[in-house]
Amino acid sequence: MSMTWRSDAPPPVVERAPGHWRRLLWRGGRILAVIGAGLLLTLLLRLPERTLHGMQRPWTQPVTVWVMGRVVAILGLDLTLEGRPMTGPGAVVANHVSWLDIFVLNARKRVYFVSKAEVAGWPGIGFLARLVGTIFIRRDPREARAQTALLAARLAAGHRLLFFPEGSSTDGLRVLPFRSTLFEALRGLGPQTRVQPVTLVYEAPPGTDPRFYGWWGDMEFGAHLLQVLGAPRQGRVRVICHAPLGVADFPDRKALALACERAVRAGLPPAAAP
Repeated sequence: MSMTWRSDAPPPVVERAPGHWRRLLWRGGRILAVIGAGLLLTLLLRLPERTLHGMQRPWTQPVTVWVMGRVVAILGLDLTLEGRPMTGPGAVVANHVSWLDIFVLNARKRVYFVSKAEVAGWPGIGFLARLVGTIFIRRDPREARAQTALLAARLAAGHRLLFFPEGSSTDGLRVLPFRSTLFEALRGLGPQTRVQPVTLVYEAPPGTDPRFYGWWGDMEFGAHLLQVLGAPRQGRVRVICHAPLGVADFPDRKALALACERAVRAGLPPAAAP
């Protein structure tokens, strides 16, 4: 069964305003230059960093944060951070709206994404994901113990892990029920483990469909990328950090997942989600 969320309403049709291709080339060219510079610097630093620091990334992770922040700035997307990001190792869970989430969440927070294993094989994207320390997880109960050990090792290295429990991106107007599978792995990491729910609230550019930044269903990545890069004006995104939750305070993974889901959903504007 597909995990991809699909809406009953068709995606918004965004007409290209005058100057679309000029804006696209101007923003796109600078973004490629920033990503290329970050990639080169990471490749140069990662080998000695791995030799000296193992799984810890004191040199390359700041490069990733800088690249993501510059991409958001070049786009012109106004990013506001609300609440206090969790410090120290632990997990962060957020609603999933778009491919933009990766840039937005890494622009202000040092996090390492937990992704489905299929992404590792995607051309280009898989290589970049591995380079920045993404953890790839298979949905196979037989690998649960090994995956828990991997997550524990990353937490021991001081990493904050981030995953999207909805399992699919949406139009940004709702929060889907959280899947509890990865929460079980977190419960096996010790009583001190904490999870911070985070709500992403995208506000579309003035005069556009409120679902402007959402990417879901069968929408093509290339078309959505061109739409965002060529927009005359950008909107804003609010990253709302809720109070961290102690894993040991919940009787099971489903209770923990539900508490995180409720916290994330509470961050959406009342008129957004049905």
